[in-house]
Amino acid sequence: MIGDVLTSSVLFEALRNKFPRAELHYLVYRHAMPVIRNNPFIDKVLAFRREDKSVYLINAVREQNYDAVIDVQSVPLTATVTGLSGAKIRSAYEKWYTKLACNHLFSRNIEAETNAGAAVEKRLRLLSPLTEDYQKNLKPKIYLRRNEREEARQYLIENNIDPAETIFMISVLGSSQLKTYPSIFMAKVLDKIAQNFEAVLILNYIPAQEAEVTAIYNLCEEETQQKIRRDVYGKNLREFLALTSQCDALIGNEGGAINMAKALNVPTFAIYCPELNKGNWNIFEDGEQNVSVHLRDYQPELFENKTQQQLKTANMTMYREFKPEFFQDELIDFCKKHS
Repeated sequence: MIGDVLTSSVLFEALRNKFPRAELHYLVYRHAMPVIRNNPFIDKVLAFRREDKSVYLINAVREQNYDAVIDVQSVPLTATVTGLSGAKIRSAYEKWYTKLACNHLFSRNIEAETNAGAAVEKRLRLLSPLTEDYQKNLKPKIYLRRNEREEARQYLIENNIDPAETIFMISVLGSSQLKTYPSIFMAKVLDKIAQNFEAVLILNYIPAQEAEVTAIYNLCEEETQQKIRRDVYGKNLREFLALTSQCDALIGNEGGAINMAKALNVPTFAIYCPELNKGNWNIFEDGEQNVSVHLRDYQPELFENKTQQQLKTANMTMYREFKPEFFQDELIDFCKKHS
């Protein structure tokens, strides 16, 4: 996923700081490449598609003659590629199949020591076979060029939006239905923002999601609809990033968009789905620049004695318990700080 690729990019800055002359390559899905474009710490990107055969990946990695391979994804496919890479150092998360392929294994279950959070710290720990001397709270970064930011600014102006106005990007849809805040509740979130702030609301979506976005739009109050600019959106991932860089904050479903906004130093307000452990992904949260809310924060009793599988099964039912009224004060306070 794009958020995973972005978060894992911190490994390159850590390695470059320790090994300035090393050759550092990143193996990623092709669709995730825009979030690491212009990253000065990455020497080469090996891009592949989901339909590529495993033998292609194995050969692509083996021919590089790597000294070390860090398997951040640690799924059966990447474990196989890592195990057959020929690298002396093969680092991954501990699973039954990675034990067969890798010689340095690490648990995913850690308690974060810094505000970088577990998602960053557990990735950096994969570098331990190479060095113990790394900064634990490195922040993922997205590198936009000046012309990209300026084009986004001009795009707003051409659409009669003054960049000096308060502009909130709203992530109305999650990466899947299970990670998407119920439409009726998301509409109420938009209404609450529109009622309390003179702000332009831009929605984060792609044309294929227009029907879902329209459904949320139709649930909003008329005053809110007047502040929503559905015609203004990034036509591709780099355009979305550039447009986000011009916003005062990004608000909505936790996921890739939230992580990308953080990497652009844009304030974020994230709504987590019930099945997710907020502690795994609340990177660089401080209650000011980055804020998140989870049903567990308000009704912890609903989570008592439930396994992860039970939470996953009950996710949509529990979502319906996560009413916007629970966090409306936090939302208004956040918007006030960043409007």
